[in-house]
Amino acid sequence: MAKSDPDAGKKERNKTIRWVVTIFLVTLLVSAVISLISEELLDGSGIFAAFLILFTIVFVGIVFDIVGVAVTSADERPFHSMAARKVPGAQEAIRLLRNAERVSSICNDVVGDICGVVSGAASAVIATQLIQNFSFSWPRAAGLFMSALVAGVTVGGKAVGKTLAIGSATQIVHLVGRLIHWFRTLPDLFRKAKKKS
Repeated sequence: MAKSDPDAGKKERNKTIRWVVTIFLVTLLVSAVISLISEELLDGSGIFAAFLILFTIVFVGIVFDIVGVAVTSADERPFHSMAARKVPGAQEAIRLLRNAERVSSICNDVVGDICGVVSGAASAVIATQLIQNFSFSWPRAAGLFMSALVAGVTVGGKAVGKTLAIGSATQIVHLVGRLIHWFRTLPDLFRKAKKKS
């Protein structure tokens, strides 16, 4: 028994290292892609469109934060009866809950932090547009206003989201499970549609 313990510890350490490296690489890739897309969309867009893009990024961060909290709060038991009745999304929900730590890390840390960084960069672009289009006696006011606005909406949205996530954790996890189930069955639906045509 004592001989197997060091091996188990080594495997666990290797697993953790692989997970950290994977998260680092995924964060790097996703951050670069989201930053590139947001910069392309913001470049040359009007102020209204820029605000729309900014709040879309903030909204995505809030939604993923809700999912991350719901996964750590939900009880697995209701999904076992759903899985027995072959309810779509139940099996996927169970897998999410059994990997709650990793799902939460991806939703809250990876996506949440990326959205935070990108929304900060987007707010700076909008502040520059505001300065160019409107006369400010104190130009720094535009940057301060945008920073305060983004921070307020993000923090307020996440506070409301956490309350919603804890109170409706089962429903939220099941909804995410159903979405994953739908994406997984999408290729089969396309194949069936092709056969019919």
